[in-house]
Amino acid sequence: MKPKRVVLIGGSGFVGSAIANRLCEEGVNVLVPTRRRSRAGHLLLLPNAEVVEADVHDPAALERLFTGADAVVSLVGILHSRSGAPYGPDFARAHVELPKKIVAACRAAGVSRLVHISALGADVNGPSEYQRSKAAGEAAIRSTGADLAWTILRPSVIFGRGDSFLNLFADLARSVPVLPLAGANARFQPVYVEDVAEVVWRSLQDPGAAGQIFELAGPTVYTLRQLVEYVSAQVGCPRPVIPLPESLAMVQATLMEFAPQPLMSRDNVRSMRADNIASGVPLPFGLHPTPLEAVVPTWLGTKSSRARYYPFRRHARR
Repeated sequence: MKPKRVVLIGGSGFVGSAIANRLCEEGVNVLVPTRRRSRAGHLLLLPNAEVVEADVHDPAALERLFTGADAVVSLVGILHSRSGAPYGPDFARAHVELPKKIVAACRAAGVSRLVHISALGADVNGPSEYQRSKAAGEAAIRSTGADLAWTILRPSVIFGRGDSFLNLFADLARSVPVLPLAGANARFQPVYVEDVAEVVWRSLQDPGAAGQIFELAGPTVYTLRQLVEYVSAQVGCPRPVIPLPESLAMVQATLMEFAPQPLMSRDNVRSMRADNIASGVPLPFGLHPTPLEAVVPTWLGTKSSRARYYPFRRHARR
């Protein structure tokens, strides 16, 4: 059944914005709570989107937000946390405690449908605190009763215009002559953000998606080194990649952790001990994943006229 009103928790970010766009295309009314309304200004142009300031970690605020909604999409995720066992307090707050509050608020407000975005590689025994906290968040979702139909999505690393993955390496390639790389041989199966949004939309409609866990990935497996080399070539700055052994990668990550916005952490390095690839079909519902090479040149490429147009738009702030 098509939902009429959906609340996106974490909807102002990169992935949430794509989901909001997809739902609004279908005429769904979308509510996006955020701590600062200015952070979601780009969503105000959507005809069916409403942006409100709210603290989603406040149970009472969540219940008010969910009242009258048909479904909730939970997609809050962070990459860095203070350390702890089995995971740090920041991971616990975002990945474990918040899903528990969302489940409780859904029940209190009478919301019967929940789509939760986790991560490929979520594992209670995973090598990183990130992976273990994501698994704990999934457990909180799965422990709900029959009154809440849930679907859990496990995407690989997500790419698209404005991502913090490929664009990060593009910026690095433009800035430094050599790229020392942690986890160079780690394998990823990147999934296009628009494909993720499509799966969310179909999960909300399809009753058969209730109680299911779906992996989301692209059509191709790459090593991290291959991805970095591809991106640097796309921006016209091919750089030599120097793979770092884990011992040196940990030293590099330790230094980066002191930055105001860390590019890498020791926990990120530990995450790359496990390949980030799908165990079966890359997408559910018979969908065909978008090849990375089919879309990345439209915003990272240096040869097409369309690619050259985007810097002018950025300069004009449009």
